[in-house]
Amino acid sequence: MARRGWGQALVASALIAGTLDIVYAILFSYFRSGTSPARLLQSVASGALGRDAFSGGTPTAAAGLGFHFLIAFIITAIFFAVAARVPALTRRPVIIGALYGIAVYLVMNFGVIPLSKIGPRPRPATFVIVAGVLVHMFLVGVPIASGARRAFRTGWR
Repeated sequence: MARRGWGQALVASALIAGTLDIVYAILFSYFRSGTSPARLLQSVASGALGRDAFSGGTPTAAAGLGFHFLIAFIITAIFFAVAARVPALTRRPVIIGALYGIAVYLVMNFGVIPLSKIGPRPRPATFVIVAGVLVHMFLVGVPIASGARRAFRTGWR
């Protein structure tokens, strides 16, 4: 794929992974505890804005959605940058993507979130952890790795 195609694949992969992840989070939170989509998105924004995000209405919900997709773009760009130099990462997108999804889950939940304005959280129920890991494996990691495979199929470096 040409350079243009590489960038298009990166953006498409980030949008797909980000959309699948946020749709899962919205549905899971709603059906588990009745959390509205706006409240969930405000909780994302609270990582940068603190507790004030919850009183910011639609603007902070929109900011949360923006932050979510920024993170999706960053984790996709990291994978693409490494895959451009390590072609083996594109050979088995399901396996490599699932492993990358686990890594993303761990970094987000044990690094990014505790260091954000959200701070450390209590350990969630086991089924919440299992669902989160599976979502990151197959709805985040695999789409990213599959996009990289498509982007680098013709040997662009």
